[in-house]
Amino acid sequence: MSPILATVAFVLFVSGLFWLDRDSKTHYSPAVWLPVIWFSLACSRSVTQWLDIRQAVVSADQVMDGSPIDRLAYMIMLASGVVVLAFRRERIGKFLRANSAIVFFFFYCLVSLLWSDFPDIAFKRWIKALGDLVMVLIVLTDAKPLVAIKRLLARIGFILIPLSILFIKYYGEIGRIYGDWTGEVQYVGVTTNKNTLGALCLFLGLGSLWRFFGALADRSLEGRTRHMMAHAALVALVLWLLLKADSMTSLACFMMGGLLLWIVHLRIAQRFPVIVHILVISMLVVSVGVLFLGASPDALKSMNRNPTLTDRTQVWAMLLSLVKNPILGTGFESFWLGPRLQKMWDRYWWHPGEAHNGYLEIYLNLGWVGITLLGLVLIRAYWMMFRGWRNHIPVASLALTYFFVALNYNFTEAAFFRMLAPAWLFLLLAMVSISAFSRRKAKSPGRNSLDKQKNLIATREAVAQASLNDGHPQTLSPARVAVFGR
Repeated sequence: MSPILATVAFVLFVSGLFWLDRDSKTHYSPAVWLPVIWFSLACSRSVTQWLDIRQAVVSADQVMDGSPIDRLAYMIMLASGVVVLAFRRERIGKFLRANSAIVFFFFYCLVSLLWSDFPDIAFKRWIKALGDLVMVLIVLTDAKPLVAIKRLLARIGFILIPLSILFIKYYGEIGRIYGDWTGEVQYVGVTTNKNTLGALCLFLGLGSLWRFFGALADRSLEGRTRHMMAHAALVALVLWLLLKADSMTSLACFMMGGLLLWIVHLRIAQRFPVIVHILVISMLVVSVGVLFLGASPDALKSMNRNPTLTDRTQVWAMLLSLVKNPILGTGFESFWLGPRLQKMWDRYWWHPGEAHNGYLEIYLNLGWVGITLLGLVLIRAYWMMFRGWRNHIPVASLALTYFFVALNYNFTEAAFFRMLAPAWLFLLLAMVSISAFSRRKAKSPGRNSLDKQKNLIATREAVAQASLNDGHPQTLSPARVAVFGR
């Protein structure tokens, strides 16, 4: 098939996915397009990379300079997002109070600029990281947040996943890159490296799997079959891409996340919720054992990985030797700048730009204080997600899955509190989303109101039965209703 015909087929296929997943009865704010664009850029390429005007980064100084075009684009989106939230300021205050642990972590990141070697660059990155939170809040403060989340995931997934396949198969100059030393082909699709493509497939694939399981369980859903068809097709494409990209971290996380997502939708898990705890802990322990403790060398070999995790462990040893202040770190997003970055690039030909471990990355930038605060954020988030799942909050199963996957993903990739990192964006969406639906749950009739309704119904039934027994119809006066209804 020629590239032109393939492009036409791509347009028809994507249109078909949107048509199958349509829902004309639910409406949401057009402002959701802002997060769609922001997430899409984070999950694929920057503006300058899409325009193909960014020169290759060959020196540490270029990393510090950044791109003025990207900076302008993100600032315009961020400013637009702030304007949107300004009209929703009443809801924003409640969200921030409900997510005080995350807010405090952001504040600590800001304070850490005081001891950063490059406070001006770090501040720009902090502003961009704040943009991640702004975009998440736009989605969750929508009048229909559940619909907004579904539309966000569908719009990104239905476009970027098929587009990646189109680039890989028919536009190789965009969708493939070649190793500098070995010349080995790497499939990157709409992204710039296979790990980002893996993260894209991981989180959007799990989002479609969540929609599939939800439609499978809800027999009253209008257009249930076509919704299932659309998301089953996307999951199939995701699996093909994960295998093609050879991103073992994302593939392993997808398998474990899919298992967890299936388990939390089973009735037995609702009856015995301890099953979820056991499953999460077991999979985390297995991951740690295989990756770091040498529990199963054959498992790494089967994934074409060596005990050094593709030289990651060697890099970690050197990174730890460069830490000067283990308590406070080097400051938010400041470690991989200047002399430290140049030293790493002089040592390793593949020019690392992250620790390839989210926990270590936090330690390098924010020290043990950052690690402690991260632990508090994660513990609180898991507790809220688990409680939300027990209370049948619709998005809680997806949030739990994203949370677990992010914990595993960060064993070999750095994605905690990193601006425009796909794994961080979806984890942030998961952590903050629970508070959105918990607030709505709290507004529903409470237990006292339900008890009053039950008492009123029972009283009416008793009076009706008495009427039948003595043959004289009786009714409840407003005064009796008020008494018996208490």
